[in-house]
Amino acid sequence: MDNRTRRDTGMAYFSDESVMKEQLKAKRAIRQYNQCMPFDTEQGMRCLEEAGIIHKGSMYFEPPFHCEYGTHIQVGKNFYANAYCTMLDVGRIVIGDDVLFGPFVSLYTAGHPLHPQSRKSGYEYGIPITIGDRVWIGGNCVVLPGVSIGSDTVIGAGSVVTKDIPAGVIAAGNPCRVIREITEEDRKYYYKDRTFDDEIWEIVKNTK
Repeated sequence: MDNRTRRDTGMAYFSDESVMKEQLKAKRAIRQYNQCMPFDTEQGMRCLEEAGIIHKGSMYFEPPFHCEYGTHIQVGKNFYANAYCTMLDVGRIVIGDDVLFGPFVSLYTAGHPLHPQSRKSGYEYGIPITIGDRVWIGGNCVVLPGVSIGSDTVIGAGSVVTKDIPAGVIAAGNPCRVIREITEEDRKYYYKDRTFDDEIWEIVKNTK
């Protein structure tokens, strides 16, 4: 069995020449993306598509951005990632609609064996990450291999997400744990105990 097949089926694999060749196209395209003029979304989109990222027509990564393959990333509509997003997409990364990332968010599907001799062999792995719709991941968060995050969930800044997080909750910490559910009562607040003013509330309360 070749190493690309091993990689794509979640088995231990070795980064041989054929694997590195697949990465090269994305790395060139992402380097060009990171050198685009600010807010040149047309050129930026061409670079992201050249890297092979699958999307629904609206995505933006504030440069610099890093990924390994590009072709293993799928994002929904209205995706936004702030600066220094890193996606180690050895395994697939699937992200839903209307998702927001703060700065320095890292998704790690890749990993190495724990035992030193096993690690020295050069064999590694990639296990998929899945993120639902309308998720907000705060700055400096790390999501580890195999994790799923449910729709409508907020992950607090600085969290290390080691296990699945359900839908519709606030979760934070290292390791990340559920703090509480998000309820309809939360809609009127934009930050802690600060409520929207009347003008903006008319917009917010009718947003679907």
